[in-house]
Amino acid sequence: MEVNPTHTLEVDGALVARGLALAVSEFQTLMERRQITVLCERGTDEDEGLFRASFYHEGRRVRLVLDSSGAPVSVDIRAPDRS
Repeated sequence: MEVNPTHTLEVDGALVARGLALAVSEFQTLMERRQITVLCERGTDEDEGLFRASFYHEGRRVRLVLDSSGAPVSVDIRAPDRS
């Protein structure tokens, strides 16, 4: 088990910004200010080599499953429930 892995992945910010209903420049600013929560998970067993990156902002969530090169395998966008 790696305690402090140094894996880095680049994610298409425009894709995430669209999913969060933000302009790219606003997304970049909010990321710099740490106002977007990010959770990154590494796959194990049958998901070995995959990563899941989840971005949260104001009730919205964009979840990307990425391969080891950072290419999206799947994208899931959840908007706030307005009921």
